[in-house]
Amino acid sequence: MFETVNDFQASLRHLTTKNETCFKAAFEHQKQLTKPTGSLGKLEEYACFMAAWQGNERPEIELAQALVFAGNHGVCNQGVNPFPQEVTMAMVENFRNGGAAINQLATHSKADLNIVLLSEGQATADITVGPAMTEQECLEAINSGAAAVNLKTDILLLGEMGIGNSTVSSALCLGTFGGVGSDWVGAGTGSDSEGIIKKAKVIERAIAVNREGLNTPFQILMSLGGREQAAICGALIAARLNSIPVIIDGFIASSAIAPLISVKEIYDHVIFAHQSAEAGHGRLLNKLGKVPMFDLGMRLGEGSGAALALNIIRASLACHNGMATFAEAGIGT
Repeated sequence: MFETVNDFQASLRHLTTKNETCFKAAFEHQKQLTKPTGSLGKLEEYACFMAAWQGNERPEIELAQALVFAGNHGVCNQGVNPFPQEVTMAMVENFRNGGAAINQLATHSKADLNIVLLSEGQATADITVGPAMTEQECLEAINSGAAAVNLKTDILLLGEMGIGNSTVSSALCLGTFGGVGSDWVGAGTGSDSEGIIKKAKVIERAIAVNREGLNTPFQILMSLGGREQAAICGALIAARLNSIPVIIDGFIASSAIAPLISVKEIYDHVIFAHQSAEAGHGRLLNKLGKVPMFDLGMRLGEGSGAALALNIIRASLACHNGMATFAEAGIGT
């Protein structure tokens, strides 16, 4: 999709916008339904959001696609994770065999689950030494994400898997928003207090080493991100260019798209599923100016929160499309 970095940058200047006519029509339709206006709260907002991005006053979800991108990270050489990187490959196999949480949640929410292992699990470079990826490697990951999107889908769910990627995500946040390492790090897959302190120092070293190359969204992704983070950005942009609404998962997935914040209205087509229990996510959501759909204390990743959120979107559309109007019910207003 993007042959050069300039192609990627240009796409960010030509984003689609929501269909205001359909948004207003859906909003007016909500006023006619047999309930007090606003009484279904966020469910009404989600129905209008879907109408705006589908370009349909009565939006429907016939196909929901869940993409889980998986990759490995050279920063694990710094001892930032209590589990070996082989776990990434084992979990990919578990996904493919239907044994993970996301398999159950995707089935329950009627989402078509696709697992994308990037570069056959080859680790990125160590971000404490230099950039995580070359320009070409980052472009390839972005393009892998974009190519994985089914353009016929009515809504796209984005998640990830990768041992070490909570450290990478914290680095992306620090590189994008600044602060100190301890602002952004958490336990990840099970680090103790000593491990968390180590992670904070590691991401501060990564910023110091890469500081001169953190000027654009692409540079931040290339220098500090992983392949799965770059792929999430590619998928997000492909969805936007085709007016497909997106549900983003927790801290890791939100961090992946954080470098895009300098692009005006980049998150307009995105619903943030939940606030992760990972320490930096609340701070990140505040920086992005977004309120998550729910907070259930989850921190698994895998797109699990996004799959749960899809159920709520489906419920909002069931009410929007299935309820009687006051006129149809013969109720005076």
